[in-house]
Amino acid sequence: MKPSRLLLLSVSAGSGHVRAADAIHAYATLGYPQLEVRHQDLMQLVPRIFRQIYTDFYLTLASRFPQAWGWLYRRTDHAPSGGWLDAVRRLLQNICTRQLMQEIDSFAPDAIVCTHFLPAELLTAAKRKGRITCPIWVQVTDFDLHRMWVHDGVSGYFVANDELAFRLQAYGVDAGRIHITGIPVVPAFSTHPDRQTCARQFGLKPHAPTVLVMGGGAGIGDMDLLAAQLLQSEQHVQLIVMAGKNGTALAALDSLRQRYPSRLLAMGFTDQVPALMACADIAITKPGGLSTSECLVMGLPMVLINPIPGQEERNADFLLQEGVALRADDPVILRFRLQSLLADPQGLARMRERALALARPDAASMLLQQVNHPADRQAA
Repeated sequence: MKPSRLLLLSVSAGSGHVRAADAIHAYATLGYPQLEVRHQDLMQLVPRIFRQIYTDFYLTLASRFPQAWGWLYRRTDHAPSGGWLDAVRRLLQNICTRQLMQEIDSFAPDAIVCTHFLPAELLTAAKRKGRITCPIWVQVTDFDLHRMWVHDGVSGYFVANDELAFRLQAYGVDAGRIHITGIPVVPAFSTHPDRQTCARQFGLKPHAPTVLVMGGGAGIGDMDLLAAQLLQSEQHVQLIVMAGKNGTALAALDSLRQRYPSRLLAMGFTDQVPALMACADIAITKPGGLSTSECLVMGLPMVLINPIPGQEERNADFLLQEGVALRADDPVILRFRLQSLLADPQGLARMRERALALARPDAASMLLQQVNHPADRQAA
């Protein structure tokens, strides 16, 4: 019998959408050997100028002009659909994504899961024209929801919490099409690697207070300056700094490591994040949906820094409300938050327990169960 086929579509505007699709792919490989799965980054199918608009423009605006990005995020969230701007944007998208339709024709998927709103918008429009007949599912990758995720023709939504489900219903989505599953993370996070083993692997002291600093996949922020301040002020603390793909920051951190060889571990883009998290007591991180979901699964309390106005601000609000994170808006308060947490083991333990209770390590498995249920396929 011909195996069923699942197409995962992500967009590399930031790393979270891609990592969510990677997680679904990993769980499908482990649990559904009969399922042929392909993960396609839409940005690899579009002209270079379009890719720059969707990736480089986003990263530049978010890192250098965050208030401008916040304004744009709010404006597009509340702007009515169907105006001339919407028409121009959709025309441009259709012109630039013709290769996507060729990819779909070639693979002939039985179902498609989108981890970004752009392919969801394109494919639901194609479905209304009869160009696509298979179910189209959407995995939301933040703890809140922008209007651009919502489209007629989506078979079902996978979301992180009850609040998102409520918001989707307010947008007119039927409750039966909303599944509260969480945000997918790769299986390695669910194994909870042993701290002592991982610490020895990286040359760290297993029992020393350890802080993990994450800047996101692009390594946004002056991470070397932050690390220098923390190493100077918190002299009993080990520091792990993940610079992502930011080569300039990594070079500066490598230079800083010469001054603190036994207390600073600097890493570029790596697939060893679960092992690094296992070594840490606290994560200092931007509140991206994927990175914070990974922290939750690992039971790692967070101090949130530099949230981008828009989706990251809303993620931060949710995590603060749930008691799994604190927020620091400048280096002085960051040092205060760290000192307070490290001086209160019981409070830190409560945050860890709350994070584990809030975590959704089985998000990808729940999504795959729903997508592969024959009755739901027929209904969609």
